Amino acid sequence: MKQLIATATAAALSLLAGCVESTGDTRPGGGAATGTPSRAEQACLRDVTRTTNNANVTLLSSSYSEAGTQVVIGVGPQRARWRCIGYKDGSTADIMSLTDEGRL
Repeated sequence: MKQLIATATAAALSLLAGCVESTGDTRPGGGAATGTPSRAEQACLRDVTRTTNNANVTLLSSSYSEAGTQVVIGVGPQRARWRCIGYKDGSTADIMSLTDEGRL
């Protein structure tokens, strides 16, 4: 069972790797994004995918902090905005939609 879960997780992350776009990145050192999401960003991509049940996710921006990285992710073809706090250990918190669903 553990092998099946590990294989499914690896497959999902490899699919997400092709969907990542980073803009407005403010990582330590202030340099441009390397194209590879940080562990905190990957955790947010994973958990927003799970929360929304939609694998079409795009990394829109992230703001690094020692306390936790705030990550904004676009979901679906309209890139509905979701926010997540990602941590270095791969955990996440405060996943929430930033879309005004009353206007949809």
